[in-house]
Amino acid sequence: MPIAHQLSPHEKDLGGGFKVRRLLPAAQQRSVGPFIFFDHFGPVTEEPGANHDVRPHPHIGLATVTYLFDGAMMHRDSIGSEQRIEPGAINWMTSGRGIVHSERKPDDLRGKRFVNHGLQLWTALPRANEEDAPSFEHTPASAIPEVQVGAAQVRVLIGDAFGKSSPVKVYSQTVYLDVRLPAGGEIAIPALAGQLAVYAVEGDIAVDGQALPAFMMGVLESGAASVSSTHGARFVVVGGEALDGPRHMWWNFVSSRKERIIQASDDWEAQRMGQVPGENEFIPLPPTRFTPPEPLS
Repeated sequence: MPIAHQLSPHEKDLGGGFKVRRLLPAAQQRSVGPFIFFDHFGPVTEEPGANHDVRPHPHIGLATVTYLFDGAMMHRDSIGSEQRIEPGAINWMTSGRGIVHSERKPDDLRGKRFVNHGLQLWTALPRANEEDAPSFEHTPASAIPEVQVGAAQVRVLIGDAFGKSSPVKVYSQTVYLDVRLPAGGEIAIPALAGQLAVYAVEGDIAVDGQALPAFMMGVLESGAASVSSTHGARFVVVGGEALDGPRHMWWNFVSSRKERIIQASDDWEAQRMGQVPGENEFIPLPPTRFTPPEPLS
């Protein structure tokens, strides 16, 4: 079979009724390449007065990767970054030894009705980079390479594929593609990395003839795969080289060392991890403290 594991989403409420479909980590598959976390939100219609803002919260040991299909959000962080995130751009925030950020509705949209739809993924940083200085990089939609592959339109968000290279800088081999297929379309996905998965964002697809309904993730066994759609679809391909060792993951913290997560928890509770300029709110530490589970591997 071309699909080793087929993952179903489980719904998470991030607060205020803002719900996401979470695919990673899953019991059958904790990570795919460096990707350890996969959330799909929307499409959801934001009404005037609705408050789905994500208040300031911390991260260590990971990079957040935010990509929108529709809508907009405003990113602000403790190193002074302030970036409006819009469809088609890649926004890569490296937490390293620690960063605090918020994600809010832009002021000009607060009184308007609009659709929000996108993906937020996390990658684990290599062990050698877990304590790097935090940083934020915005790559505009205009800088993301696109290529027509037969009937398919492919955007190479991160990594190399189909003769195109993304300008997004990464710490290890990483693959992230946004693919549109018309009705009756098909595309051959080459063996771009040691670990790959396909996620159906819009519409049903088939992977080497095996059905993969919308909102499902198919972790590929290995090698190349052919993806087709009867009625038209949009899907993403994610993956890369395997993690360089197991990871512990709790709340917003990721580390190869469990004691580092305990330290970060203490630092956040004491508000020693920095502040987002202009913000006076924050998400408190969960009441149930970290008890080291089996690490991600």
